Amino acid sequence: MRFEDWMRHRGLSSSSVKKYEGAVRGAMSEWALDNGLIAGPLTSLVSRTSFENVALKIRELPIFQERNERGNNMYNAALTKFAEYLSEGFKSDIESDIDEIFSTKDIGETEKSNLVKSRIGQGTFRQKLVAYWSGCSVTGFKDTNLLVASHIKPWSASNNAERLDPFNGLLLIPNLDKVFDAGFITFSASGKILISPMLTEPEKLGISVQLHVPLAKQHQVYMEFHRTEVFRAT
Repeated sequence: MRFEDWMRHRGLSSSSVKKYEGAVRGAMSEWALDNGLIAGPLTSLVSRTSFENVALKIRELPIFQERNERGNNMYNAALTKFAEYLSEGFKSDIESDIDEIFSTKDIGETEKSNLVKSRIGQGTFRQKLVAYWSGCSVTGFKDTNLLVASHIKPWSASNNAERLDPFNGLLLIPNLDKVFDAGFITFSASGKILISPMLTEPEKLGISVQLHVPLAKQHQVYMEFHRTEVFRAT
């Protein structure tokens, strides 16, 4: 879901949506680019941690301070709103998750390595998913080199055992991985796909109500969490 669509869904007025979207995509992206803070527009950032590091530096720019004061704090409000957009739900923040692994003192280097590989969809976690599913969990697409090892219960909400449990994983084609991770689709206990009303133009992503996934009993506790805590039902 685009930033502007998210704001409309959250009930912001048309004028606020236009101002905030224009400020983030336009003026503030230009200021950040001109000062070497980023290599692309602010809307290219998907990690709240990365965005907030850039936003902090933007707020220190004289042009930001001048325009924000003249604009009655509108630019600061736009940065805050974009941070909310990035952090809503359990959206992935791989950088922070990996930093957390390395800073943990009560696990050994081997377990840290396994957790990092699991977080980026590699290592034993991915191998076990490939062995179990043999292809995309939903579509059956067989070229596993193009498939993503995706956690069902998000990494940030899982303990270390759950992070390595192959039953907490689906093997997905990239478009399904993205929308599943962001909570725009989920699956019922019977495996039927549920599509969020917040997902715009699902058919252009190849997503239809006919899709389903064959879930085992061991998947159910993880998928129930995804339905209740991650899925954007409204």
